Amino acid sequence: MKKSIYLLAVAAMAITSCDSGSDFDGFTKTENGLHYKFYKQNESAPKAQLGNGIVFTFKIATQKNDSVLYDSKTQSPNGSGEVQFMLEKSTFVGSLEEGMMMMAKGDSASFIVPADSFFLKTQKMNELPKGIASGSFIKATIVMKDILDKKQVEEKQKQMQEEYAAKMQAAQAEEMVKLEKYLADNKITTKPDSSGIIFIESKKGNGQHPKVTDEVKVHYTGTLLDGTKFDSSVDRGEPASFPLTQVIPGWTKGIQYMSKGSKAKLIIPSSMGYGAQNQGPIPPFSTLVFEVELIDFKPAPDMGQMQMPQGHSAGDGHNH
Repeated sequence: MKKSIYLLAVAAMAITSCDSGSDFDGFTKTENGLHYKFYKQNESAPKAQLGNGIVFTFKIATQKNDSVLYDSKTQSPNGSGEVQFMLEKSTFVGSLEEGMMMMAKGDSASFIVPADSFFLKTQKMNELPKGIASGSFIKATIVMKDILDKKQVEEKQKQMQEEYAAKMQAAQAEEMVKLEKYLADNKITTKPDSSGIIFIESKKGNGQHPKVTDEVKVHYTGTLLDGTKFDSSVDRGEPASFPLTQVIPGWTKGIQYMSKGSKAKLIIPSSMGYGAQNQGPIPPFSTLVFEVELIDFKPAPDMGQMQMPQGHSAGDGHNH
């Protein structure tokens, strides 16, 4: 999810009157064309206003088949599931921001808006995401956790930053404990290299090793130390090809230990992976385990001609 989701602006004009003729079952339509449905509503409580800070959770899905696109449970900046930003003016007439200004603390509701306006105006994207048709709609389900004045926003931000720092410190300390347990449980005694990568070859290959400037063709499966699978070209049934300069450092270095036909396990510490970043199913400070088969390699094409393959998010530094 792009960072602009945390910068949604909210209309200066409150929405008070509505048209009952919504095109969507169970929803009501405002005069600005925003479709809404409240699950919990305190009509007498103060509503969010321009200049307030709001704290909320969200789930954004396609309206047609309810396929989830964004979920604050996995995409909030601090991992709490909550998002916070200041309310500014609306990005388009009948926007989600206007819906938020209909809400009070503790309210929960769903809003339906045009996908074109949401992605191109609110999200400021240059084009619609793959699979999102022009003229379609998205549905956002929002729970308003809190409404804050400027001073409260500053205090809340400080609190969230402190909590996040403490959480990251604990996760970083726990990484080595988890790794030592994993190595003991799996009777792995291979020593790490100078960068912390543990390379265990199960099948030797033939010939030379790839260079950092090469493009490799591999089959791989990536898991966390607890066995949770987060990516696999094997499951997709198609090898992945990518330049070694375009992946996490652990792959760039680890695959250079291999030769054509080689199969190996790469145990990659977070310092050579995603570090403190939260990459969807990969939590911050996660040691990653990859089973890799090097099928082939060749000099990488010019960057101007290169097209990155789809579906290898685990090793891809650009997180496709």
